[in-house]
Amino acid sequence: MGPDLHQAAGGAVVWSDRYLEYSWTPEHPMNPVRLDLTMRLASALNVLEGVELLDPDPAGDQDLLRIHSSAYVEMVKHAPAQPGSRAAAMFGLGNDDNPIFARMHEASSVIVGGTLRAAQEIAAGRARRAVSIGGGMHHAMRNNASGFCVYNDVAVAITWLLEQGFDRIAYIDVDVHHGDGVQRAFEGDPRVLTISIHQHPATLWPGTGYPGEIGTGRGEGSVVNLALQPGTTDRYWLRGFHAVVPGAIAAFRPQIVVSQCGVDSHREDPLADLALTVDGQRAAFRAMRELADTYAEGRWLAVGGGGYGLVRVVPRSWTHLLAAALDRDLDVNTPIPAEWRDHVLSRVPHADVPETMSDGGDVTFPRWDGPGGRPDSGVAQEDRDFHRVDTAVLATRRAVFPLLGLDPDDRRD
Repeated sequence: MGPDLHQAAGGAVVWSDRYLEYSWTPEHPMNPVRLDLTMRLASALNVLEGVELLDPDPAGDQDLLRIHSSAYVEMVKHAPAQPGSRAAAMFGLGNDDNPIFARMHEASSVIVGGTLRAAQEIAAGRARRAVSIGGGMHHAMRNNASGFCVYNDVAVAITWLLEQGFDRIAYIDVDVHHGDGVQRAFEGDPRVLTISIHQHPATLWPGTGYPGEIGTGRGEGSVVNLALQPGTTDRYWLRGFHAVVPGAIAAFRPQIVVSQCGVDSHREDPLADLALTVDGQRAAFRAMRELADTYAEGRWLAVGGGGYGLVRVVPRSWTHLLAAALDRDLDVNTPIPAEWRDHVLSRVPHADVPETMSDGGDVTFPRWDGPGGRPDSGVAQEDRDFHRVDTAVLATRRAVFPLLGLDPDDRRD
């Protein structure tokens, strides 16, 4: 059993302007302006009214070494003094994805410290929910940087939670890229259930996250991967999510849900090929909140992640995330405030600023009704999309559901 936590009202928001120092190069797609614009939009819409923003301490070496090797941490500290070195390259540093930048260790440590602070707020019972949009660096491995990620803040926080006595932690990753670093860290640990919903690895980096990846050793059955085809829209992404995730969570019965809320699944994202809208992403956040409320006494730790639509996507989606964590859900038709529009244009001249908090996405979806079902749509594209998502769902359910004590073909999940 995990700790006996009392329930605190509301949620906690961890934020530091130092998150903006996690900045690779001016041309790099992970531009910290997305974080600044998110917090300003959330403030302009009064989502953060009366909320004390919690300023995290940087993670110390003892925290980082929960996941990363001492050799790697030392390289991150010293890499800015030796850019282009062969030694740095051996640790995944100095390439186009992960260029070396000044004070890289310090900036990365604050990101980890933020996710740890969110975990600590929940573990101490000061909040049921906590969110840090600066976190979500889910690709970082024990010995190397990967995919814009230096230190794996999520894996560090999960390890810390395990040390506090939690022994059933569910991690749900909705980033368009497979959550490979977190899966790798815990694939042999039955105390951590990792679920990743992502674009099919045959079509997108990092090339992992096939349904047959189900965990190793004692952790077999603790890894769930739902791989969706390019072009999957809100309706079918949500069908897939609800056909797989709630059943796995119900079987696992976590004490806390940890969510990586990358929004590069959006149809406008320049680095991937799924076709969600802000509306679909909002629906996903609300679904994960509901799972935490239903199965984990409301304990929900949410972090950011990928997302490279700097103006039109990330600020709106993560403002919806902050609103969900604080029980201040925004109507999708809420207009974008003029003050935010003016700030955007001062930072990103000629930007295409959205008008409302919605893309007009359709978040209704046909519920899972077992293998072989078909909608009576009469629309060829609809039937193809239905078939593609159900093929993915069945592959995942048949690979891992029996290990969770579930019938993969049961229509009731």
